[in-house]
Amino acid sequence: MTESESAGPDYDVVIGGAGLAGCAAAILLARRGARVALLERRSDPGAYKVLCTHSLTANAYPVLDELGLVPALEKAGAVRSHARWYTRWGWIEPRPAPGGPELPYAYNVRRSTLDPLIRSRAAETPGVDLLPGHQVTGLVREAGRTLGVRASTPEGEREIRARLVVGADGKDSAVAKFAEVPTRRYENTRFGYLAHFRDLPLRDGIGHTWFLEPDMAYAFPNDDGVTVLAVLPDKKRLPAFREDLEGSFLAFVRALPEAPPVDSAERVSKIIGLVDYPLHSRRPTAPGVALIGDAALTGDPLWGVGCGWALESAQWLAESVAPAATGRGDLDRSLTAYARRHRRRLSGHQYLAADFAKARRFNPVERLVFSAAARDESVARHMHLFASRLIGPLRFLNPLVLAKATVVNLRHRKAAEPPAR
Repeated sequence: MTESESAGPDYDVVIGGAGLAGCAAAILLARRGARVALLERRSDPGAYKVLCTHSLTANAYPVLDELGLVPALEKAGAVRSHARWYTRWGWIEPRPAPGGPELPYAYNVRRSTLDPLIRSRAAETPGVDLLPGHQVTGLVREAGRTLGVRASTPEGEREIRARLVVGADGKDSAVAKFAEVPTRRYENTRFGYLAHFRDLPLRDGIGHTWFLEPDMAYAFPNDDGVTVLAVLPDKKRLPAFREDLEGSFLAFVRALPEAPPVDSAERVSKIIGLVDYPLHSRRPTAPGVALIGDAALTGDPLWGVGCGWALESAQWLAESVAPAATGRGDLDRSLTAYARRHRRRLSGHQYLAADFAKARRFNPVERLVFSAAARDESVARHMHLFASRLIGPLRFLNPLVLAKATVVNLRHRKAAEPPAR
């Protein structure tokens, strides 16, 4: 045994990336006894992700609660993530059942508010060393297993050893690249542009999504009176958009059913966008490595699920590997459990998202369920659970729901028939 091996690793876990996923994982692992190095390539403690839907779906609420962030988000003015969706059959407007509980929610909150908040919580957590200005430049590997990272720092190159290396460094993950984890890519045939507006009223003060088949748009009210407004058209429209970005963006919004009054609002950001944003999936583990957030799976931005899945995957990892990461269990077995849970919870969602990213019209099953949800409150509530990622595709499209949707639509059709003479 070498001197470095006998001394043990520098940390139990080293995490590349101090965004949502990385900070959440650091906090949750440290609370379970792990010594965590949290590396962030940017030196600014207020750094944040700019290109984002700025929305947390309701599946994220339990993680936010465990992290202790809910009171701080409420204080910061985060807006509860209730929404309504436009379809050709009318608006789907989920509401609580009479006498029932409030619908599940999380928050719409700008990353300029959220990222520094969760990063400061991570830095304050005993057992977490936040290391700004540290960028992963390679992995320490022996016999096919990862034992740490190499990083560039303000003081020069550094090697940090750990039992587990976590890639929380986004869709272009350097950790995944250095670990040679293959990437599966799904084409996205929509492009997207978004901008932030102040004083842009939305009906009931909640989020709006427009399913225009195949074009899409959404508006999410955020903290400090700012609304994120995004358009996601078919790529066939991209050449015209590029000729006059601002004019095309505003014209698209003005043409929306019940369009928000964009001309009377103040635009407080540039119009930024993604011309090409494919969906990515990676195996979430390798020997000595785990991937979380966008590093493991990058969804279609039109669904606004990335932030929620970043937090959930961090929680799943901490629950699966914490004992082994601290030397009290089999790490490989724990990583297998995490990978199985990640795949079981997200692969079905990603399959449907990749199919819908082909910029197609609704298929027959979607037409059945969406039309029924626009006509029946119980189906609308069920759809809300799926849109919030609280249930998976199999439960969303189970035979009882499809039968219910069929009955709703048959009743609607019968009611719409002219009376017999």
